[in-house]
Amino acid sequence: MALIDSRLSNINQIGLTRNDYKGAPSTLCQGCGHNSISSQIVAACYEMNIKPEKVVKFSGIGCSSKSPTYFLNRSFGFNGLHGRMPSLALGALFADNSMEGIGVSGDGDTASIGMGQFKHLARRNTPMVYIVENNGVYGLTKGQFSATAEEGLELKKQGVNTYLPVDICMEALVTNASFVARGFAGDPKQLKNLLKAAIAHNGLAVLDIISPCVTFHNKENSFHSYQWGKEHEVQLHDITFVPARDEITIEDFEPGSSKEVTMHDGSLILLKKLDKDYDPTSRIEALKVLEDAAHNNILLTGLLFVDPEAKTLFDRYHLPKTPLNRLKPDQIRPKKDKMDEINKLLFLNE
Repeated sequence: MALIDSRLSNINQIGLTRNDYKGAPSTLCQGCGHNSISSQIVAACYEMNIKPEKVVKFSGIGCSSKSPTYFLNRSFGFNGLHGRMPSLALGALFADNSMEGIGVSGDGDTASIGMGQFKHLARRNTPMVYIVENNGVYGLTKGQFSATAEEGLELKKQGVNTYLPVDICMEALVTNASFVARGFAGDPKQLKNLLKAAIAHNGLAVLDIISPCVTFHNKENSFHSYQWGKEHEVQLHDITFVPARDEITIEDFEPGSSKEVTMHDGSLILLKKLDKDYDPTSRIEALKVLEDAAHNNILLTGLLFVDPEAKTLFDRYHLPKTPLNRLKPDQIRPKKDKMDEINKLLFLNE
């Protein structure tokens, strides 16, 4: 049988088509940014030759948390309580660290009721992709302001928002997340490369994606609208993801005009300078550019920070190669002589 060149067909290197990565038809509003994100997750997983059955999806409550239904229908999934997706994901991935975790949350699910869970997931550096579909509004309950809505924003029936917004990327950075990026649902090319880099990262990869709500929050002067995003987006760099299995060939750049970041699996993130030098491995510099972007009223997108060598939750507990949920009872149950020894020590210490 002749071998099929996957580059000339619709089949990837593991024999799957793009349709094998799709989900159910979306029930979200037509034009919703969340649907664009789902499409890029499908594209990224297909192009990275990820087996859908090796992916487990997590979500909480909200329009964003419906999104996992719309991609990877052959993958495992669990829709949990509002704001509790992080602990659900941590438990599942700790039990089976052979799975690729993709969590989808929203600005309410993460920045309001789920903030505490999000912060602890970040500081533990649980290896998974954490996507925040950020539209600044509670679309599922008819358009109330969320914690990420900008101060002074006026929406129909909601009045004027009097509070300062929560910046999810800043929260992730100060909590020591090892990968932090911001994307825009209206910029699919950049978004796909950010998703690929996030999937390749060994640690928690936080992706704050501005995803316009076309029904309740698409005013032309709003930070979370398509028009504002298109007019105010400034890319930090031109990002390219190079898989480890491909021959790595890099175009010639002038000295100092590009930055390469090698991931744990040998893949490369190539960041080409656009208008200024930027070091994505500096947490302090990431915080500074975010502060500057907020001050200058721009939507800064790209890879803000990455630490490929950061110790993960699994590293700290020295998990065995065999997932915990596949260990046999005699491998996890303490021997009688060991239990007797422990009980004796406890008795002596009383």
